[in-house]
Amino acid sequence: MNVYLAILVMAAVTYLIRMLPLTLIRRTIKNQFLRSFLYYVPYATLSVMTFPAILSATASPWSGLAGFVTALVLSWKKKGLILVSVCACAVVFLMELAIA
Repeated sequence: MNVYLAILVMAAVTYLIRMLPLTLIRRTIKNQFLRSFLYYVPYATLSVMTFPAILSATASPWSGLAGFVTALVLSWKKKGLILVSVCACAVVFLMELAIA
């Protein structure tokens, strides 16, 4: 298949997915269920894409899981983003040292 044709098809599909809701839905959505569903879609999509990357970004999935749990606990305790990131990275680093 021609590379330029594949790029053109992908661009058209991506553009249509983004353009069609803007042109077809002009009124505000009044259905509360649909509004709440659409509100949480970006968060669910980001979670689904991020979680496997967390586990596969390290040499061992166990160190990635330990860093994820650390970040989850610190976030639950409402710590700052920098502290959560540094602590999660430190836990992954120490786990990688311990495993290797």
